[in-house]
Amino acid sequence: MHRLVCSFLAGLCLLSVHPGTAAAQMAPSAVLSNEEIQKILEDRLGERKDRVGIVVGIIEPAGRRTVAYGSFDKNDARPVRGNTVFEIGSTTKVFTSLLLADMVQHGEVALSDPVAKYLPSNVKVPERGRAITLEDLARHRSGLPRLPTNFNAAANPLNPYAQYSVQQLYEFLSGYTLPRDVGAAFEYSNLGVGLLGHVLTLAAGKDYETLVRTRICQPLGMIDTAIMLSPELKARLATGHDNRYEATPNWDLPTLAGAGALRSTADDMLSFLAAQLGYKSTVLDPAIALTRAKRMPADGKMEIGLGWLMRPKKDSEIVWHNGGTGGYRSFVGFDPKSRIGVVVLSNVNTQAGVDDIGFHLLDPDAQLLPNNSPLILPPASHTAITLSSDILDLYVGEYQFGPSVIMAVTRKDNQLFVQLTGQGSAEIFPESKTDFFAKAVDAQILFKTDSKGRANALVLRQLGRDQLAVRIGGGAEPLNDWYGHHEKKIDTAIYKNYVGRYQLAPSVIFDITVEEDRIFAQLTGQPKFEIFPESEKDFFYKVVDAQITFESDGKGPAATLILHQGGQNPRAPRVAD
Repeated sequence: MHRLVCSFLAGLCLLSVHPGTAAAQMAPSAVLSNEEIQKILEDRLGERKDRVGIVVGIIEPAGRRTVAYGSFDKNDARPVRGNTVFEIGSTTKVFTSLLLADMVQHGEVALSDPVAKYLPSNVKVPERGRAITLEDLARHRSGLPRLPTNFNAAANPLNPYAQYSVQQLYEFLSGYTLPRDVGAAFEYSNLGVGLLGHVLTLAAGKDYETLVRTRICQPLGMIDTAIMLSPELKARLATGHDNRYEATPNWDLPTLAGAGALRSTADDMLSFLAAQLGYKSTVLDPAIALTRAKRMPADGKMEIGLGWLMRPKKDSEIVWHNGGTGGYRSFVGFDPKSRIGVVVLSNVNTQAGVDDIGFHLLDPDAQLLPNNSPLILPPASHTAITLSSDILDLYVGEYQFGPSVIMAVTRKDNQLFVQLTGQGSAEIFPESKTDFFAKAVDAQILFKTDSKGRANALVLRQLGRDQLAVRIGGGAEPLNDWYGHHEKKIDTAIYKNYVGRYQLAPSVIFDITVEEDRIFAQLTGQPKFEIFPESEKDFFYKVVDAQITFESDGKGPAATLILHQGGQNPRAPRVAD
């Protein structure tokens, strides 16, 4: 599912901005030839083509085509094709939103309907400012977290949603307090869209799969899209593989089906795109138009309609969604101006996914990931050792990444567990006295200790990034080293020269503010974080390995802000308020 696969980073904002760079010489709206696409897939899979595969489908004014490379599994040499079945994970969400739009068109529900209208009377849906509506769920603006706090992925990490029940969902809703007003901000939520799918089934009196197949698949001629697979479809299901390229079980989402339960083929998804691009007229046309009729801010420079994300492109835009489960990744997107659509399906869940391929085919300025990227390569191997409970107890406590993001570390017998705000717990395993690793996801937890061996911070290492969380309480000596940076005392009167807005990209602004004697930086679409001085012009974050330098003569407002992160140093000039 999109950004869903048991990631510790879920809900933790990074300060990264990734501008596109030229990657091919061609007309802006052109799609690569079959031979060029084949070369991309060959480079991506290499010798692993004997165990996994990728299928690319393209629809354009000239017609449809598919390009495929690789196989079902190391024990099944059949080549993947346009009719091969894959789990599509969170790409399911655009089907859920289309269901909502279709039911709105038929007067069965309204976008402004409160979620509580369709739930049992004993379920208390949290409110803040106003009630959560069906539209809020579709736009990820409900205030609900990415996952419910009573969701325990560690209970069955190979099929994490299978045991989550409707009763657990209702219990979570009845006991949850929203952290902000409903509609105040975008926060991607698998829970929210899963709840939307559940509510639509209650309103229609039919299960989710029946709704999708009768109201979307049948009108669009999609014969291979389902949740429960017939024997014939099951025979065409490619085996899923984890990021170590090892076979892994399929996922089941009985309660949150609307968030990511569908399976489909490239051929079927091209039929879905044909309707989105107007190549065929169907009874769903008004509902399709409604999903993109209104848009609101999402992450970074993007906007969101009902389900669909919109990413800017020179002279146009890309309307898209992606998905991932334990063994699959998917991408679907289209350029409404050029009327080109792309679907990419894979039966391996690397951290990189297949988004870069999809974006690159729709926009040549979108860069492909290098094939030696740690996001694509299998994770490094780790060997667990045994530590005494006395040592493990030194790490038990709470560690804060940001204002509302805390990782709790607990011990049970001789096992250590971590749980990030809004997620289930996961066991971590020691490979040295202070370094631990997860088995359910490619991530490490590295504890920092004081002179007496007590942990005063931890570093989460994942997706090639280190993020530091300082321990809250626990009696350890204070941490005084953040990614090699040390806080220094300066005259805070100079902060007034830095207050203002700095443009990092066309729709990305750094907003610098001061509260009492503290200075804060907030990037568009992200929370506000305090930054700390190591000189009069140089500041650093404690929540992420990033620094900010202000270019100023010390006598007047700074002209430019420079962000230092990940080896890049983009400049952001001051703009008028």
